[in-house]
Amino acid sequence: MLAVAALSARALVDLAALDGMAVVALDVFGDADTVKRAAHWHPIGTPGRLEIDGTRLLAALEALARDGDVDGWIAGAGFDGRPGLLEAGAERLPLLGTGGGALRRLRDPRAFFAALDDLGLPHPAVSFEPPADPAGWLEKDAGGSGGWHVQEAAPDRPAAPGRYWQRWRPGLPMSATLVANGHDAVVLGFNLQTVRPVAGRRWVFAGIVGPLPVPPAVERTIVRAASVLARRFDLHGLASLDFLLDGEHAELLELNARPPASAELYPEVGRGGALRAHLRAVTRAELPPPPPPPRVLNGHEIVFARRALVLDDIAAARIAATPLARDWPRGGQRFDVGDPVCSLAAAGADAAEVLAALATRREALLAFLENR
Repeated sequence: MLAVAALSARALVDLAALDGMAVVALDVFGDADTVKRAAHWHPIGTPGRLEIDGTRLLAALEALARDGDVDGWIAGAGFDGRPGLLEAGAERLPLLGTGGGALRRLRDPRAFFAALDDLGLPHPAVSFEPPADPAGWLEKDAGGSGGWHVQEAAPDRPAAPGRYWQRWRPGLPMSATLVANGHDAVVLGFNLQTVRPVAGRRWVFAGIVGPLPVPPAVERTIVRAASVLARRFDLHGLASLDFLLDGEHAELLELNARPPASAELYPEVGRGGALRAHLRAVTRAELPPPPPPPRVLNGHEIVFARRALVLDDIAAARIAATPLARDWPRGGQRFDVGDPVCSLAAAGADAAEVLAALATRREALLAFLENR
């Protein structure tokens, strides 16, 4: 048996179920569908903090190692800026994925953008000192994720470890879902990211749709980037490469070295599903063939609270009964403005159809929750 650990482990639990695997889930939220579908669930944080508690995580991994029923663990979202915690976890139970040392190098913005320059890969201009004129610049934190760390540059922000500035550039926010084995990588497909303002932050990741076609020149650039970066940064397993798509041109933004949210868009990867492909890449260095063209597009998005909410049992049951609702919260939970309440999924013939279905379902659900 395996364990999966993340801020929310629901997607990893579902991916495991598609491959016929039962897993132990370690996460912060303890959503009802996660607990229902996992073999066991262990809390590793408090939902309102949106952060993994390192002490609780390590205690849970130690307990699983002592019990002897779990062979290893997969790390999902929540570890992006915490390579030391990955390393400590791997000392207690084998980590099945990119290691902490590799993540430390990858999340060093000086090392990452120097590698892009060395490999001839395009990216927006970056600076490690505050720009004299902040207009047209974004400030980012290399340890952040989900867009919560992105903000417009301000004149009073000094340089700091992990902090860097990046030129704002036009384009659609995209990602490539990939599987790597430390020497090479296979791109499974390309995805359109939904980014919207949430709780005072302008560029928060809210959802994803795919797989989508991209221009041939862009496909060649991203496929090459995935391969050379997998080798340069010793990537193992599922990962995603974020980029901006502007017509026939792409500029790389960042690389997430863990199973991404977009993995759910790829239920068939080689001989099995996305999580099976992850494990084969990690344990056997085996990469899947590129998947065939999709028969349908899929998408999902996070529903964020627009105002403070207290969820009663009736509302929790309504969410659980909503078609294609995921990450079911429990009755009695409190949500502040900007807190994730649940997520929704949809399918369609094209991205516009999927996005429209998601928007309709989101607005209907929020209207119900806000008018009780």
